[in-house]
Amino acid sequence: MRQSCGRPSGTRWGRMWGPLRGSLWGLLVALPLFCGMPSSGWAQGDPPAGNAPLKIGSKRFTESYILGEILTQTAATAGPARHLAGLGNTAIVFAALRAGSIDLYPDYTGTVAAELLRLPATATLAQINAGLAPLGLGAAVPFGFQNTYAIAVRGEGRDGGQHRKRPQAAAAPVNLRTLSDLAHAPGLRLGLSHEFLGRADGWPTLASRYGLPQQPVGLDHGIAYEALAAGQVDAIDIYSTDAKIRAYRLRVLDDDRHVFPRYDAIVLYRLDVPRRHPAAWRAIAALEGRIDGERMIAMNAQAELDGASFASVAQGFLKGNGATADKRAGLLGALLGPDTWRLTRQHLALVAGAVGAAVVVGVPLGVVAARRRRLGQVVLAIAGMLQTVPSLALLAGLIPLLGRIGLWPAMVALFLYALLPIVRNTCTGLQQVPAGLSDAGRALGLTARQRLRHVELPLALPVILAGIKTAVVISVGTATVAAFVGAGGYGERIATGLALNDDTLLLAGAIPSALLALLAQGLFEGIERWMLFRRQRSAQK
Repeated sequence: MRQSCGRPSGTRWGRMWGPLRGSLWGLLVALPLFCGMPSSGWAQGDPPAGNAPLKIGSKRFTESYILGEILTQTAATAGPARHLAGLGNTAIVFAALRAGSIDLYPDYTGTVAAELLRLPATATLAQINAGLAPLGLGAAVPFGFQNTYAIAVRGEGRDGGQHRKRPQAAAAPVNLRTLSDLAHAPGLRLGLSHEFLGRADGWPTLASRYGLPQQPVGLDHGIAYEALAAGQVDAIDIYSTDAKIRAYRLRVLDDDRHVFPRYDAIVLYRLDVPRRHPAAWRAIAALEGRIDGERMIAMNAQAELDGASFASVAQGFLKGNGATADKRAGLLGALLGPDTWRLTRQHLALVAGAVGAAVVVGVPLGVVAARRRRLGQVVLAIAGMLQTVPSLALLAGLIPLLGRIGLWPAMVALFLYALLPIVRNTCTGLQQVPAGLSDAGRALGLTARQRLRHVELPLALPVILAGIKTAVVISVGTATVAAFVGAGGYGERIATGLALNDDTLLLAGAIPSALLALLAQGLFEGIERWMLFRRQRSAQK
């Protein structure tokens, strides 16, 4: 019995541990292939450094996607340009601009003045530029339309024929015509976008100026219209150029106290862009005054109601023919679309890089946690605390810390989320190794490091692999959020689907992610069965 617990047992486990250890090292060797890419070339291949593309960002709503595409296709006529679409809310996109991760993006004067510079929302373009100049930024190229905030309720026509299969909610009381009327309807249910709720020029100012008693709930802008039409809320915040205002026949309440300022659409850019990309900047400057409110509403309708892609809407505007031929495909077409391989490669790289790095760091931390109980409790507490941080909040916090968007913030966030199961399972697995086996190794003259390598780690390996499996499955799902900071992956489809309230795009992003998680789980279960088979065969010899 003593012989079976000594070195021969460690040798059998060593034969099993060897191939798996080689596989782990193979993963780590592959990390430079995934992580060594410059983040600027993550979404697609970039030209050589001497001909770097103009990087154009956009926020995560329909109009910003379209304006981003118009800017990108316009700049592409004069040189390489790339659209980093749907990066997130104002704070994230502005942080990306300041960090130099993007060169410009479309925004609005009221937003820049009140939300970013803390100026009066009525500040002129000259005042805005004076506030931006110390940051190395500027505002220019007014497109020719404004898109202010407003509050809308159901009108007499309700949803204008949309979603006829759903029960129709009653129209709002006819006495609701102005925002002042909301003060006399305390039971009205307000569903407001999260950004509007937190903006200085949004709900706080609106509630204060009009004395509104309601406690609103947060809604994603992409689903707000459907929630209103279904009667789940009674009023929502809207953008004045939203195409769905007419489609759902909503009643827009009059801003009788003029709380909402003008939100003229402009280009926010880094001041060195005209020098670095002179031809592209001249092409973009020619867009000034070319888009009026009616034209913008029509383009939003092409994307949201007619099913045209953002790229084809922009192309139709620039060609002057309103082309919408490139419509979004059905579910099968979306699943097998031309971007499938690119998104799959990005998703796999994010997961492999993050989990691989977590293995390198987490296994040694787990060993330390198993050997030193007090220090181990601190390590596990910190790793557990990281799990409680919301993914979007963590990503947003990492952007200014790392000075960029894209691959690296996403990789660091996924790495931090993957640590806990690996550290915890390594610690648990080592603690479950019978003390007698470790004593037998010591009696055979093995050093502490040799006992760890040949006895303890091989015996703890099934538990460690279970932790790695959990980390992989968690990372596959969490990696979809990485698209909100321009890191790509299946989350790109989910972000676009949310912006358009398009169930097909949402499923086209969610289904591959779920399948990838199932595949990863099946792979690890196969490894565990192989280990059990090898163990049984070794025991029979």
